[in-house]
Amino acid sequence: MSTKDGKISEDLSGYSMLDLFRMETREQMRVLTEGLLLLEQGAVDAARLESMMRAAHSVKGAAAIVGLEPAVRLAHAMEDVLVAAQEGRAQLDASGVDVLLGAVDVLQQLAEADGASAPRGNRIAATVAALGSLHGQGKAPTAAAPPPAPVPASPPGPAPAPVDPPSRQAGSDELLTLAGQARLHAGQLRPWIAGLQRYKRHQRAVYEALDDLQDAIRATGDARLAELAQRVADRAAPLRDTLHRTIEGAERYERQALTVSTRLADEVLALRMCPFAEGVHALPRMVRDLARGLGKDVRVEIAGADTLVDRAVLARMEGPLHQLLRNAVDHGMELPAERTAAGKPAHGTIRLEARHRGGMLALAVADDGRGVDPERIRTAAVRRQVAAPAFAAELSQAELMEFLFLPGFSLKESANELSGRGVGLDVVRDAVQGLDGTARAESAPGAGFTTVITLPLTQSIVRALVVDVAGEAYALPIARVEGVRRVPAGAVRTLHGRQYVDATDGSGQLGLVAASQVLALGEAVAGVDLVLVAIGTGRERYGLVVDAVRGEQSLTVQPLEPTFGKLRDIAAAALLDDGTPVLILDVPDMLHSIARLLDGGAALRLGFVAGESAAGRARRVLVVDDSLTVREMQRKLLAARGYHVDVALDGLDGWNQLRGADYDLVITDIDMPRLDGIGLTERIRRDPRLARLPVMIVSYKDRPEDRARGLEAGADYYLAKGAFHDATLLDAVHDLVGGAHEDRTP
Repeated sequence: MSTKDGKISEDLSGYSMLDLFRMETREQMRVLTEGLLLLEQGAVDAARLESMMRAAHSVKGAAAIVGLEPAVRLAHAMEDVLVAAQEGRAQLDASGVDVLLGAVDVLQQLAEADGASAPRGNRIAATVAALGSLHGQGKAPTAAAPPPAPVPASPPGPAPAPVDPPSRQAGSDELLTLAGQARLHAGQLRPWIAGLQRYKRHQRAVYEALDDLQDAIRATGDARLAELAQRVADRAAPLRDTLHRTIEGAERYERQALTVSTRLADEVLALRMCPFAEGVHALPRMVRDLARGLGKDVRVEIAGADTLVDRAVLARMEGPLHQLLRNAVDHGMELPAERTAAGKPAHGTIRLEARHRGGMLALAVADDGRGVDPERIRTAAVRRQVAAPAFAAELSQAELMEFLFLPGFSLKESANELSGRGVGLDVVRDAVQGLDGTARAESAPGAGFTTVITLPLTQSIVRALVVDVAGEAYALPIARVEGVRRVPAGAVRTLHGRQYVDATDGSGQLGLVAASQVLALGEAVAGVDLVLVAIGTGRERYGLVVDAVRGEQSLTVQPLEPTFGKLRDIAAAALLDDGTPVLILDVPDMLHSIARLLDGGAALRLGFVAGESAAGRARRVLVVDDSLTVREMQRKLLAARGYHVDVALDGLDGWNQLRGADYDLVITDIDMPRLDGIGLTERIRRDPRLARLPVMIVSYKDRPEDRARGLEAGADYYLAKGAFHDATLLDAVHDLVGGAHEDRTP
């Protein structure tokens, strides 16, 4: 089979005539469907009508060859209608297009049927009669046999382009794996060549020493030694050229091997790619039929039709795209009268766009309908009890849009055939995340709604960030990495027993989790600096602490053996450029693991190198106070002097933090919920590990009996809040533990 441009041909000898007929029918029905949709919009010229007529004529001839007489009659009737339209004898309005599209469906079903599922004769006869009535050559169908029209709620549409069979897909996977291995082996020549270069340098040193030896022998005047030295030099001379030629040949072979293996991988990837239009050509028809059933007029524009997409990615995105289009037609698009009253065209437009951006595939589904009012989302979130009223009131528009991706979340009060059951954008996000992509929604009330999807170009090659965790290499898909940063350990704070640092984008805090603990590889021990990989979005965003970042690499994905089943937090495997095997992490699964561990009370905290505190030998102070103002004032005051400061909201929170980390000093208030400062001090003194930990009480209570009570509980210092100045607190801390970086006196 040849492509339209004739550049690629296949051996068709393995196909039966019926298989060839089905292939041709699919292509010709696509031409007819696209033409009929344009005809309905008044955008068809004589050339388009001619191509539609030829499509029907080609199917008629092909059906005659395979002996499919009902298809011959149906295609002939369609051809007559199109010829009449060309000659001006038939005017095809929306109802006429309905009949022709129904005939396309029946003809497609005839081609694909295996016998039992073939359309019945009376349906074919009714379709032929309906076609004849369009140009006055047939009897109008009776009520008992209505003309076939597309079913609005569930349009059959033209059959989609055939997906590569599993055997072909598996074959391309194997070819890609072999191409990756060939490139890997070619790259492994580099260390060997580098070894030859080192040998060449050593050889040059030997020749220089030999020249010095000859000069010394000639200086002695010993003819015998001079002759022997010259003989050695003559025998060694060819070795220099031989080694040079060997290195040149090895480098040339390495370049050729890398070029061939890279071209092979590129060609295999090209075989897996197809134009975006090939996978979405049926969507305009689906949207048209759905809209007609709802009394709406909606058209689809496809931008980036020639954008190349991995066939496997396109096949897995078919369902999500259908869902987005159904949502746009049902939720977003107004009735023609409403649109006209709002100053819009009577027909709505959905723009489906595909383009490459930053090494990724960007898909956008945008409609010009009514959009979504953020306040409706806010109200629905409270009504469905997925957000407390006070919490919902503080959410931004971008955060409100995230609710639309929750399972079971819908803005409709009641369900119909298309929507309202809460099965919608959550299905889209699940499918996108399964492809290591992201999805987000944007809306302008009254102007439209847009869903933006970002995906890897292919599932066969993944651009990944390679990191070290517990001495082993792991890879994270770049599409899932929000950022990488290095922070001093002194910037780490603790709240509610969890560690965090301030986010660089001003979005609040970035919670820290140790990658080694999430992957069950042991406890994490941090040094002076931390290397963080930011993953997740919104309120499920974490800084994954890793040992080191090696850099980015393009990895050929190798699926894990099915016998292993689904491994927690692991998506696939690959080989690094140096041949080292690496596991590719499943970031969405990791986010679930982190949430599960934190909800279960696990402390995914970092330890620090023995002999050092969190800030590189800085004293570590825990401030316990239920007043945000007092807590922050003390934290900033101490941090400015170089102390590493963690904060706790009350005595119980402080006690939990003390059990999980080592501190040099505790500063606590007295009156706090759950556990007051006196109770906290008493617990500290009863604990063998903490008994000698200095405790300072800072309280508004300044009566002698209050001071006595605090000191009796075991406090080392009692300071009244109403009396101290900055210097007073700092002097008291210095008296108890010394300066932030001073060696402790015994």
